[in-house]
Amino acid sequence: MAGYEQTIIIGNVGRDPEMRYLQGSSGAAVTSFSVAVTTRWTDRNTNEKREKTNWYSVSCWNRLAEIANQYVKKGTQIMIQGTVSARAYTAADGEARASLDLRADNFQLLGGRGDSSSGGGGSSYDDGGNQGGNPQELDDIPF
Repeated sequence: MAGYEQTIIIGNVGRDPEMRYLQGSSGAAVTSFSVAVTTRWTDRNTNEKREKTNWYSVSCWNRLAEIANQYVKKGTQIMIQGTVSARAYTAADGEARASLDLRADNFQLLGGRGDSSSGGGGSSYDDGGNQGGNPQELDDIPF
């Protein structure tokens, strides 16, 4: 049986995108940036306000990479749909750490800090470089 995995995050871009082209025959464009997703709640026992921030390393490929490099900026609020994976690594200080990596299938700019031009709307882009409507028609869902 085939599987299907999809993750959606809404957060703020933590650093400006960095785009590069892969060596070799593909020469594919890859753009990377980080996104912070902060969850806030009130502790029921202490009535204290709490928050937790998860950081995602986001990668966009091909035409979506070029679009992200052009429009995504640090501080912008963004919604990203894609596939997430966790990766363990050892930091420079010798501590074991983990990273959440999100390969973007599409994203939508929602506005951001000090960005009054976006309002609450924004532009949506998918991995085919298409702007606008629904990223996937119902007939394309694999189940």
